[in-house]
Amino acid sequence: MPERKVTVVAEVGLHARPAATFVRAAAQAPMDVTVAKVPGGEPVNGKSILQILALDVRQEETIVIKAEGKGADEVLDELAKIAGSP
Repeated sequence: MPERKVTVVAEVGLHARPAATFVRAAAQAPMDVTVAKVPGGEPVNGKSILQILALDVRQEETIVIKAEGKGADEVLDELAKIAGSP
């Protein structure tokens, strides 16, 4: 399964506006998308704003984003850019 490890750089982490932007992009993907904190966090649905917010990802924490299916690499690249952008 393709994946991307991303260090979140936004001061607010993956909360509020960055989380909403991430979820909107993930929701457009035709496949399931999961997100987990590294190391060893349980994966959550990347298309659920509540589950993304519940991860409580803060600045400088690392997440792993996974997706499988046709076009997964492109989707993962876009989501990694969103999560890792300031």
